[in-house]
Amino acid sequence: MPRILLVDDEHEVLSRLRRAIHAMPEDTFTCQTIVEIYQAPDQALARARHTHFDLVIADWRMPAMSGVAFLTALVALQPGIARLVLSGHGDFLSEAEAIHRIGVFHFISKPWHDEHLRLQMRGAMDHRRSLDRRLSDTEQPRHQTLGTAPPLQPIHLRFDPILGFELFG
Repeated sequence: MPRILLVDDEHEVLSRLRRAIHAMPEDTFTCQTIVEIYQAPDQALARARHTHFDLVIADWRMPAMSGVAFLTALVALQPGIARLVLSGHGDFLSEAEAIHRIGVFHFISKPWHDEHLRLQMRGAMDHRRSLDRRLSDTEQPRHQTLGTAPPLQPIHLRFDPILGFELFG
């Protein structure tokens, strides 16, 4: 059963998000969805210390804590959580930084269209599941072959002012 965490300092936004999620077609998620809402990011983090969430939708600009600070703390607690961000401001440099640094799947601008929200939520959760599968696929053989690789040989580098670094020995 997917568990979704919604964090925004505006109660109206949280209510609209929850209504939109509950009105989504049954095939949006694999089964019934649990939605938890928080206006205070610190309360959401306290809950995340004890409860697993599959997806978070967080506001980018909140007075108590920025979206980056909140998501950074949340990802430290739950690295596998799918991440979407709501933003009423078009700060593309910050958005690019967040996508790179904390793995935000997509930014959703306020106000949003419910169908766009549904597609992004499904996309984020599908993306997270595919990353989890790839991670488990790559970890399996490594654990099975641990200790069978030949020892590493030292690499010797020499700096030539014209050629740059080159290997020797």
